[in-house]
Amino acid sequence: MSVVAGKKVKIFSLSSNRKLAQEIANSIDIPLSKVDVVKFADGEISINIEESVRGHHVFVIQSTSAPANEHLMELLVLADALKRASAKTVNVIMPYYGYSRQDRKSKSRQPITAKLVADLLQVAGINRLVCIDLHAAQIQGFFDIPIDNFPATSLLADYFLNVKNLDDIVIVSPDHGGVTRARIFARIFDSPLAIIDKRRPKPNQAEVANIIGDVDGKIAIMVDDIIDTARTLIAGAEALMEKGAKAVYAAATHPVFSGDALERIESSVLKEVIVTNTIDLNEDCCRGKVTQVSIGPLLGQSILHIIQDEPISQIFDQITHRHRGKS
Repeated sequence: MSVVAGKKVKIFSLSSNRKLAQEIANSIDIPLSKVDVVKFADGEISINIEESVRGHHVFVIQSTSAPANEHLMELLVLADALKRASAKTVNVIMPYYGYSRQDRKSKSRQPITAKLVADLLQVAGINRLVCIDLHAAQIQGFFDIPIDNFPATSLLADYFLNVKNLDDIVIVSPDHGGVTRARIFARIFDSPLAIIDKRRPKPNQAEVANIIGDVDGKIAIMVDDIIDTARTLIAGAEALMEKGAKAVYAAATHPVFSGDALERIESSVLKEVIVTNTIDLNEDCCRGKVTQVSIGPLLGQSILHIIQDEPISQIFDQITHRHRGKS
């Protein structure tokens, strides 16, 4: 048992991203507690918590990445078990919020599954949710409990500032919806902003119609929250090169990498793709053009601030201010 600020604390990891959970635990010197996920022959899931949680502030680390339904169900079952075992609070660290792209009705008779997931989590008994770069900020309004949504922009920028030595940069938003995120990135680098004007004829497909802004002779950094099939990203990179960009990099928070996404990236015009570890990737994924940086220490500090009733935003603000001092 760990005691922080006079409060009993335990951290549990489910199966989606045990490496990240271990990094978080190590960064704040709180060991992971033991929990077993039991899967029956018919696909049902059960949970065995191997130690008492009565009166504890419990933190559960689980991204609802692929297989999304299985990881979501694990989380719901554990939350219910913790509530019934008299945990004082159940706090979920969900670096990647699955179903976040289903945040509104774009056609008649479509579900708003992001709201359904919010309802399920609350009914299961969680008291707080911490996420990184929600695809749609309005998802915060789907909850009646505290929810923190933190950007990974500063962490991704840190890689370019400390590892890369790039000049004459232009920051590129892959669509109009991502302009706010790209503008933050551009402010850190004191760089101009460009926008890719595109349309989607069907899900996971995009056609570039135009590029708004000057990219000729510049090094372009495309900034997004999710890379799924990578088709949109690569189409944008090709369009930027056709418009005269010297090289194209990409920075994204969540490496979903569905299907042949990694193969597409490796054979594309992209110079390098920087992502975080909100979603677990095996080591082979990060030996080519893909580089993964860790969000673990920041999430560890977030847990400490929650326990100590301190503001969490200042953790991320400090990074941003440090970057602005360099730019």
